[in-house]
Amino acid sequence: MVGTMDEGRIIEYFKNKSILITGSTGFLGKILVEKILRVQPDVKKIYLPVRAVDAATANRRLQTEVIGKKLFGLLKEQHGKGFQTFIDDKLVPLAADMMHHNLGLGDSTLRDLTQQLNIIVNGAATTNFYERYDVALDVNVMGVKYLCQLAKKCSNLEVFLHVSTAYVCGERQGVVQERPFREGETLREGTYLDIEAEMRLVGEQRRQLEDGKAERKAMKELGLARARHFGWPNTYVFTKAMGEMMLQKHMRGGGGHGIPVVIARPSIITSVHKDPLPGWIEGTRTIDAILIGYAKQSLSCFLADLDLIMDVVPGDMVVNAMMAAMSSAASETPVTVYHVTSSVRNPAAYAVLYRTGIRYFMENPRMGKDGRVVRTRPIHFFRSIASFRAFMAVAYALPLQLLRLLSLLCFGLLFARRYAELSRKYAFVMHLADLYGPFSLFKACFDDLSMDKLRSSMAAPPTIFNLDPKTIDWDDYFYRIHIPGVMKYVLNK
Repeated sequence: MVGTMDEGRIIEYFKNKSILITGSTGFLGKILVEKILRVQPDVKKIYLPVRAVDAATANRRLQTEVIGKKLFGLLKEQHGKGFQTFIDDKLVPLAADMMHHNLGLGDSTLRDLTQQLNIIVNGAATTNFYERYDVALDVNVMGVKYLCQLAKKCSNLEVFLHVSTAYVCGERQGVVQERPFREGETLREGTYLDIEAEMRLVGEQRRQLEDGKAERKAMKELGLARARHFGWPNTYVFTKAMGEMMLQKHMRGGGGHGIPVVIARPSIITSVHKDPLPGWIEGTRTIDAILIGYAKQSLSCFLADLDLIMDVVPGDMVVNAMMAAMSSAASETPVTVYHVTSSVRNPAAYAVLYRTGIRYFMENPRMGKDGRVVRTRPIHFFRSIASFRAFMAVAYALPLQLLRLLSLLCFGLLFARRYAELSRKYAFVMHLADLYGPFSLFKACFDDLSMDKLRSSMAAPPTIFNLDPKTIDWDDYFYRIHIPGVMKYVLNK
């Protein structure tokens, strides 16, 4: 049960703590590392496993891919010339691999960790919707297993936080509850998910494939086929659901040690809202495809219903929720799921993104290659996959067939090349629609009762740890912060 909390209690919780954070080179991981260091400089140690061949390479990755980012600018200002000394004292890069037992760490390092660690945060994941099945299983599922095994060896561990995704629910409608997945549970009636059997299936498939390119494609297709067989729309959310099952299996009841387990399920994580650098973002979020396509002048239509809710949460708010959840975790509730979402508390429709995008590009005109201003035109939206496919068939598939016929009749190499080029683009667009359609047309909302209890427990309105999406004016956020952030940090404009 969550008692009364205030920001001071959250900050104090991390004092003199030893923390292991996987996925620190990712977008959310960087925000978490920076926040802990900034609000609690008396944290004892933060261990950061990164994929590297040795300690020197791990340290180089830490310097360039984590603390070398603009996100750490405020922290650098606070510490001045002592910044690097502070970093060297607090952050410990580890040459590790999530896909190996004990993370591939040496015996002495492992012994130190099991004696020192108070907190484990698992933020490592592959987020590619169309990932190779073997890779997704290794990172999103087996990586969880190995980290759980490590956690059970830690004599002073206080909490284990696992970052999942709200979309492990698949293509459901209505209200999605904050409930962890049970082992073997699927989204398709009459099926049972045996993770060990899936691992064996992958092994058998790989043994039959010798060519690297053929193996890559086969593994991607296998992941998508298995996901849809069990009721999930893509490999990413499918394997993240399996990761939750693995967590339940190995940490049930705290793994026999009474360790509280927290599952944070953010929805679509967007750019930093306020703290420490508004608009900062890395990578492309699902909803940013429309912004980037429009900015590159290559988007005239899109698959989305503007009346539907796009559940988005800024990255700094997700980290605030994670830190508050860790500091309030209690052993009497072994597994707590938090939906770090906005669709119930402060829903924003896709129309918000569209109107703010049009406004932004009207007031910040794009320049074409010829140096002329590109006119801001409206985008046509399709409210269903069926209507989108019908449009694509008439506008592109039929002309493609005509082009193919011309290439055959005229024996024209030019026609043949043009046909091959357009055919690839058409297949790519249809593939994207197939992958992202379930999200752009998502009709469920996420119950956030556990998060609401956490928010309600705050003794005073938070300033450092804002957990409430209701405080966000979405129009202002997208127009003034997020869209400029995508232009600056993703497109370098």
